[in-house]
Amino acid sequence: MLVDAASYSRPGGSNEDFVLFDSTAAVVLDGAGMAPGMQSGCRHGVAWYVEQLGIFLHAEATRVDKSLAICLATAIESTTSLHRDTCVVDDPLSPSATVSVARVRGDIVEWLLLGDCTVLIQSDDTVTATTDDRLAHVAPCAREALARTVPGSPERQRAHEVLVQEERSQRNVQGGYWVAAADPTAASQALTGSESVSRVQGVALLTDGAGRLVTPFHSTDWQGYMTLLRHGSPEDVLRQVRKAEASDPSLSRWPRSKQHDDATIAYIRP
Repeated sequence: MLVDAASYSRPGGSNEDFVLFDSTAAVVLDGAGMAPGMQSGCRHGVAWYVEQLGIFLHAEATRVDKSLAICLATAIESTTSLHRDTCVVDDPLSPSATVSVARVRGDIVEWLLLGDCTVLIQSDDTVTATTDDRLAHVAPCAREALARTVPGSPERQRAHEVLVQEERSQRNVQGGYWVAAADPTAASQALTGSESVSRVQGVALLTDGAGRLVTPFHSTDWQGYMTLLRHGSPEDVLRQVRKAEASDPSLSRWPRSKQHDDATIAYIRP
């Protein structure tokens, strides 16, 4: 398979997204950021966790004798083992990541999704978008309280901390939402699918920051998004994301938790 990828960190911050690919498999991960000043219980930090998990996951995914869910479970366990003795890996604020994977195995394209990344499959000229939106349904009151605050204000800082605390209390529990963290059993909650290679024109793996052109900006739909990738590049799309973010510094036109977000795309042609 052929892969074109791009990853932009948010301006002024380190990139907590990760992308890695070869001719067999591609992985895109999005680390769960913290409100400024909050401590995670891990001395390594989110970017380190995401990179380690991504490297392990890609290595596992190239072993086509294993399902992608098993590959993810193994990668989570391997990453947790790296810092179990030095960090509080089971703390709700410990690093975690959303995950998307695509792999070609024989004449099949397989994909896996855990957390609020998006997988786009263009098959027979129709685009199917799959997003794990379970996070969006937790802590609704805290989310509404954050939206009522002024960007950059102390009130917003406090509201963001409350939202993160409430979200994390529902991480990887029944009725909450599921991401890659310390417990490999979370992999069993991943969304998965497959399609015949002969029917697939393209696959895109997106972090939620890259998907902003559709949600919440509504600059295009998922069909149009894939058209942008097919006739341009991931770099072109991410530049459009940054331009739209910059046009709304007050977060009033498109309410969101922060003006900019890390953004990553892997565009795959099987």
